[in-house]
Order: sequence, then C-alpha cells, then structure tokens
Amino acid sequence: MFRRRRHAEEETAPVVAEVAEEPTARTSGPWDAQDAYPEAERVDLGGLLLPIGPRFEIQLSVTGDHIDGAIVLVEESALRVQAMAAPKRSGIWGEVRAEIAREVTAAGGTVQEQEGPFGAELAARMPQAPGEAPQPVRYLGIDGPRWLLRAMISGRAALDSTAAEIVENVVRDIVVVRGDEPMPPRETIHLRLPAEARQAMEQQAAPQGELRPFERGPEITETR
Repeated sequence: MFRRRRHAEEETAPVVAEVAEEPTARTSGPWDAQDAYPEAERVDLGGLLLPIGPRFEIQLSVTGDHIDGAIVLVEESALRVQAMAAPKRSGIWGEVRAEIAREVTAAGGTVQEQEGPFGAELAARMPQAPGEAPQPVRYLGIDGPRWLLRAMISGRAALDSTAAEIVENVVRDIVVVRGDEPMPPRETIHLRLPAEARQAMEQQAAPQGELRPFERGPEITETR
C-alpha cells in the first residue's frame, strides 16, 4: 500500500497535508448510538436498544454471568442478535462470515453466500435429529463504527419473504451502544436487564405482592 519515493522526488514533491476522512452518515439502520436515529419504542439493554412490538417476546441469552445476546420471537420466526467490538478502521463481517460457513459445513450442514438487504449474508441448512428435515437459517452481519452486529434468522422468516420483512425491520431499528472503552476485536458487547425487568425480578423474589413486570409489550426472559 505504501511505496518509498526516491530521494529526488522527496525534495521536489509538494507536501500535501493528510486529511482524515469524514465518517459517512448512515441513512438506515441498524444505528450507532451517535447517529441521529429515528424515534421508536425500544427496550434499553445497555449495549443494544432493541425495538419492541405488541407481538414480540424477548429472551436474553446468558453465557456465564454475562448477557451476550437477545432473541426476538415473533409469530413463527426467531431473530437472535449479538454485538461485538471491531477495529476502528476495518469491518470484520467478511472473516466472521467465512468462519460461520466453515462451522456450518463441519457440523454437516450446507451453506451458500447470497446478497441480502444488508449486503452479503449466508443461507444455511442445519442438520437436525435423524428423520427431521434440515433447519433453514440466515446469518446476517452489519459492520458499524467499531462494532459488528451479527444476526441469525430462523423459523418462518428464513424462507418466507413476508415474515422476513418483519424481522429485518427489527434489525433496521436496532441501536448499538458501543461505548468509548477500549475492547479487543470480537469481544462481545455485554447487555443488561432493563430497569423494569430488574425491578420485576426483585418483586418476584419478595414473598408478597403481585408480579406485573409488563402491563403491555414484550415478555423478557433469560435463556442459558
């Protein structure tokens, strides 16, 4: 990428100041927390602001002591999303996508790359129990400023375009809150329970009182 100029050229060539490139304004989501993103009803999970709807059920994926992902269940479809840190100057979806393809193949599944609404994605079929048809799955990845949002779509939305549009719109409305702290590439951006859910869990632990964590909207549960 960089070539050493000959000494004579260095003496005669004008000095040009290097101008840093301005970040391109995003015109659609998923959004970065610094973007002027549109208002919508979202649940605050710390590292993600996740859009919610009356038909949604939200589950939180827990690894060890950390919440590392969220699953949105809507009708017969499931959307799992996870955000991870990425280098400032380059995206990592290309290499992550190649790793997913190798893992699917090693597990006995089939996978092909295709163009989707967010760019290159993977359409896979994962093996199930003997006698069961392979499960169709789509893997999406969107590179943002110092983050990668990884999504997996399964169920009806993996094949049906009408169902897919619903979960794709969820992805478009997600806001990633990367934070300013240094993080190694691929480290998961941890999530947290929203304040309402934490309060509901505390009430549930108490011996008295009726538990009503959500009068309307999604149900939030944890999966391990």
